[in-house]
Amino acid sequence: MKVVVAVAGGIAAYKAASLVRELGRAGAEVRVVMTRAAQHFVGPATFAGLTGHPVVTSLWDHPGEVHVELGRWADAIVVAPATMDLMAKAAAGLGDDPVLATLSCARGPVFFAPAMHWRMWGRPATQRVVATLAADGAHLVGPERGALASGESGEGRMSEPEAIAAAVVAHLQGPRDLAGRTVVVSAGPTHEDLDPVRFLGNRSTGRMGFALAASAARRGARAILVSGPSALPTPPGVERIDVRSARAMQAAIGQHVGDADAVIMAAAVADYRPAEEAPSKIAKTAGPRTLELVRNPDILAELGAARSGAHPVLVGFALETEDAAARARAKLQRKRCDLVVANLAADGFGGEENLVTLVDAAGDHPLPRRSKAAVADAILDRVVALLGQSGPREG
Repeated sequence: MKVVVAVAGGIAAYKAASLVRELGRAGAEVRVVMTRAAQHFVGPATFAGLTGHPVVTSLWDHPGEVHVELGRWADAIVVAPATMDLMAKAAAGLGDDPVLATLSCARGPVFFAPAMHWRMWGRPATQRVVATLAADGAHLVGPERGALASGESGEGRMSEPEAIAAAVVAHLQGPRDLAGRTVVVSAGPTHEDLDPVRFLGNRSTGRMGFALAASAARRGARAILVSGPSALPTPPGVERIDVRSARAMQAAIGQHVGDADAVIMAAAVADYRPAEEAPSKIAKTAGPRTLELVRNPDILAELGAARSGAHPVLVGFALETEDAAARARAKLQRKRCDLVVANLAADGFGGEENLVTLVDAAGDHPLPRRSKAAVADAILDRVVALLGQSGPREG
């Protein structure tokens, strides 16, 4: 989980330090951005010490578009404390300080933890602002009724950091609807060695498969990730098996498919490999060279042919340069899959986002462009439904 904590200028700003600590304890990586007013209450050095990262306090002190980078980086942004002034500006779409500019670039959910005097909170104008933010998809945590900085008591007190952190974490972790299930995910490219220094491969980064494994683990599954060569870090809670070639991937998946409730073949497995691997580096010659290739095993087709009934649920991918949905429908039938995820290489290959169509027996289901983490959750929503239809695994 990657969370930006945005601190506005209210007396409750001191509680944001505890919020940062609570999010860290929950396993989140945290960055902090502050308004100028917030720095009158708590210094940036406090948050830099807690997070181990510089605090963004100005749009002018950082190279590049730091607000764009933070908005793209964060899985969620939480504004705590959220003052009346800041919420009104956010609802109006303003972006003249680092917090507002970061909110305007958010790709994930945004949480506001209001903190203000009870009269401010009760004003019709404030409630219109709250309604606008909610209509735009924002989440509110609090405020609570209790003692206020003025010495009075009423509704307007910021929720405690533990409650705010719990709301953010629960939203990001989502349901535990795969608890007790085993999900095997393949990811990345395969490298088919030509000689000790050269190989045949492709441009897959593995991001989609890693996002699927991460989401499955968050949702309670035993997530087994069989990855081709990739520099991506292992997601929390995921069992990772590193392989190189298509045949090595086939063997690793074969060791776990018997325990699997679902197998998701997100890897870009090479269709061919060199007929022979040279024992030493092949020398360059003056003329052309012919390379003989042989077919690699079709892992997805073999899984479809070998499975018993509807177990395990089988998901394939169809990465194409044209006619992605049509080719996915053909693959669905030919390889006996339950679901095929279709996309064009130009729409997500190697990037942070993806534009896909889910193809199953019921038809084509296009999804809007979204982050690969969000695509992973949409795929797993369908896997959960298919698991419910197929019943428990036998044995």
